[in-house]
Amino acid sequence: MTTREGSLEAPKRHPLDWKNPDFYDETKLLDEAQRVFDICQGCRRCVNLCTAFPRLFDLIDEGSSGELDGVEKQKYWEVVDRCYLCDMCFMTKCPYVPPHPWNVDFPHLMLRAKAVKYKKGQTSFRDKLLSSTDLMGKLATIPVVVVQTVNAINKAPAARKLMDSMLGIHAERKLPEYDSHKFRATARINESFAVKDGARTQGKVAIYSTCYVNYNEPGIGHDLLKILEHNEIPVRLVEKEACCGMPKLELGDLEAVEQLKNVNIPHLAKLAKEGYAILTPVPSCTLMYKQELPLMFPDDEEVKAVAAAMSDPFEYLMLRNRDGLLKTDFKQPLGNVSYHIPCHLRVQNIGQKTKDLLQMVPGTQVSVVERCSGHDGTWGVKSEHFADSMKIGKAVFKQMAAPDPDYISSDCAIAGRHIQQGMGESKAQKQHPLTLIRIAYGLG
Repeated sequence: MTTREGSLEAPKRHPLDWKNPDFYDETKLLDEAQRVFDICQGCRRCVNLCTAFPRLFDLIDEGSSGELDGVEKQKYWEVVDRCYLCDMCFMTKCPYVPPHPWNVDFPHLMLRAKAVKYKKGQTSFRDKLLSSTDLMGKLATIPVVVVQTVNAINKAPAARKLMDSMLGIHAERKLPEYDSHKFRATARINESFAVKDGARTQGKVAIYSTCYVNYNEPGIGHDLLKILEHNEIPVRLVEKEACCGMPKLELGDLEAVEQLKNVNIPHLAKLAKEGYAILTPVPSCTLMYKQELPLMFPDDEEVKAVAAAMSDPFEYLMLRNRDGLLKTDFKQPLGNVSYHIPCHLRVQNIGQKTKDLLQMVPGTQVSVVERCSGHDGTWGVKSEHFADSMKIGKAVFKQMAAPDPDYISSDCAIAGRHIQQGMGESKAQKQHPLTLIRIAYGLG
């Protein structure tokens, strides 16, 4: 093994060999984990990112030899359960990621371990339920009386204690409400404008709304539509959509990811070939199409086409600005904005486009918090991880409160809710960045 220290080259991920039977061989998995963990324990740069690395290092330090050989391999699963695939170790910390010859991809090692666990039938009903976001959304929003009942149950202390004891959903975690007025059913689409392509941007947009925006916070989607309409960009919805597959990926249910891909990609690829920019208002969903699906299906040309057409809304809007086609007639200052950039947006390597656009609004000061909030999808909802999620987020809560903000905001709406809960009593309003831009434009 080479001893070359670190790498100056850009990180490069290898395709995920998930259809190879060896991928699910537990002995081979644990051998690879031993190789990677031994490198990690000699480096320890990632100790402050999450609880997976501290747990690994504690196992080593408390072991019989003080080295990795003193840790039973079955205890490696304690590390796996604490990883929520934020990708921060790969993108910001590890000096041994490929193309370094040591080839350390810790998140994809953990993903492989989760896939092995799922194949072995060791995934709980709770975890399968929480990852079925599309199904839960459909059930919870039909009809209106069901929505009201579900929201009431999610707030009732007695019901939450029961959910904690029976399902393992922490009683203190504030859960997002469901909305009976689903985004896709109520979206007002305007395709009447002339298409104005720019040097960097396509002049027409298709919206992939995501489960969360469709069922929980449709206002985020409506605000995006208003921003695009104000900028005279013709818009349509993706004809048919299912969950992007990220919750199933994090569960290790890779076959379910493929099933969802087979539903979504044909519709998205058709739009990509027709010259649409495809926008997704949830960073994890954008990342799924731009990174994870291409790594799972590296030879699929339609997946590649969708990845090339997919954009974060603020990435698209700032490129539109560079093309000289974005309106900057902002009418309403936003004051002090505490803005959190989520992990799944950071790893897209597009820069801080949300901050850049918010700072274009006159009378607006943006304070950026660039570290993990600790919630990550369903991880922070679970009883066994709730305390850790609040602990990881503690520094974020403090930084978000520091400038006495008028608004707190995150591109990840779930992270925004988590931060609001962690901050406790605050006069600051929680608003999604798209909502802030809609307010700044003076749009009702």
